[in-house]
Amino acid sequence: MAFFRARKLLSQSFSILSPQPLRVCIVGRGLTGSYTAGLQSFSTLSPQPLHVCIVGSGPAGFYTAEKLLKKHQGAQVDIIDRLPTPFGLVRSGVAPDHPETKNVINQFSRVAQSGRCSFLGNVTVGSSVSLAELRELYHVVVLAYGAESDRVLGIPGEDLKGVHSAREFVWWYNGHPDGRNLDPDLKCTDTAVILGQGNVALDVARILLRPTSELAKTDIASHALTALEQSSIRKVYLVGRRGPVQAACTAKELREVLGIKDLHIHIEEADLKLTPADEEEMKNSRIHKRIYELLSKAATATPSQPSSGQRELHFVFFRQPDRFLESYDKKGYVSGVHLEKTALKGIAPGKQIAVGTGQFEDLACGIVLKSIGYKSVPMEGLPFDHRKGVVPNLQSRVLSDNNSGDPPLFEQGLYVCGWLKRGPTGIIATNLYCAEETVASISEDLEQGSLASTASLSKPGRDGLLQILEDRDVRAVPFSAWEKIDEEEKRLGSLRNKPREKLTTREELIQAALV
Repeated sequence: MAFFRARKLLSQSFSILSPQPLRVCIVGRGLTGSYTAGLQSFSTLSPQPLHVCIVGSGPAGFYTAEKLLKKHQGAQVDIIDRLPTPFGLVRSGVAPDHPETKNVINQFSRVAQSGRCSFLGNVTVGSSVSLAELRELYHVVVLAYGAESDRVLGIPGEDLKGVHSAREFVWWYNGHPDGRNLDPDLKCTDTAVILGQGNVALDVARILLRPTSELAKTDIASHALTALEQSSIRKVYLVGRRGPVQAACTAKELREVLGIKDLHIHIEEADLKLTPADEEEMKNSRIHKRIYELLSKAATATPSQPSSGQRELHFVFFRQPDRFLESYDKKGYVSGVHLEKTALKGIAPGKQIAVGTGQFEDLACGIVLKSIGYKSVPMEGLPFDHRKGVVPNLQSRVLSDNNSGDPPLFEQGLYVCGWLKRGPTGIIATNLYCAEETVASISEDLEQGSLASTASLSKPGRDGLLQILEDRDVRAVPFSAWEKIDEEEKRLGSLRNKPREKLTTREELIQAALV
């Protein structure tokens, strides 16, 4: 019984009302006492635990925490996030009609509930605590805060009203607090243009075209569901610079959008013609071959004209945006996209690039969603490659700004993982392999002594962070408080026959956490 009581105590998160850590004394020298004390997992090689702070609670952050806890029995890991809620893009990026993809939350929750790990939400690096302070508090800091901005096209009209990034739109329908006030006008037009043909672009198209009666059974944000129910959009154009063989989506995502009931699919027959390079590329890539086959089948299986009232999805290949057109009637608002036709240059399969041909055409619309890539943002005191939108690193180790020598110079104790490390590519599981590399580099640095001087020092870790947050009147949200938010969202969802009704403002989230 002593073991189970101790384990329960140690697995509980810190109180949101107290900055002080829970301290437990275990009386007993037998199996239960020894095993329970092991939950604190002080290193057998050092009298001091290895204090690790992970910035960002998405898949990259949680996978890193999980791997670190397994690899280093003396580690104590704290995961901080600027939002009151954990799980990053699993919560705010995965489409609401993909509930099975969100099951990984259960795995991440077990990590956060372990005795050697804590989650602290509503903590922003920069305003709540600086990166320099975190590096003083912890032996190791891992930055895994993802990509919270967007690439830009840099073409005329990009700032017109009605031109949004797909990231903003995804955050809006997923109830992200920063997307709550986007308020896209879905009633001003019957046509939407999506620039890009990757998985995010297909997600956005599917949300715009899927029957709202089906979306109503998901955890989509209520404000988004209401707007979609009132939407006038009946046509969606997915525009890509290259051809169907080079489309950046996965077969699974493509099948799903093609499978929307009562949807007319349109693809120009000329766009499906293959070049020798296309055929060679399909020989080398089963994925590209499957995508081309799905598109070809959809094109031939669909009547040439939509039936009355039928929604339409148009795949537009070999086009790139040249500028956005302003409405004559509504100054400052978008009314279309001026597109340049493209052609593929190069003969190497898989390495052909799209170049403009000097031929143009206009595509009228009332809303544009740019799905051209996410971009990470820098923070003070962090080396950053603005062109690539990543932190310069070598196998997760952050390279110093003054890195001109050989061997390279690293920021001691500072690592990266996820999109901040490699760019916005891959699926959720990709972050698992990325985290393995990050933890391997940390372990190697500990073994080889490059972290020895730091790791041998006593560091305040969590205690020091909580003290700073208390001094600055920052109300941190521990995992136990997130569980209250989770419980309230599920309760509200049950009233509407939904898995959950997301709270979409910081104020609502904090209030639910304090109950």
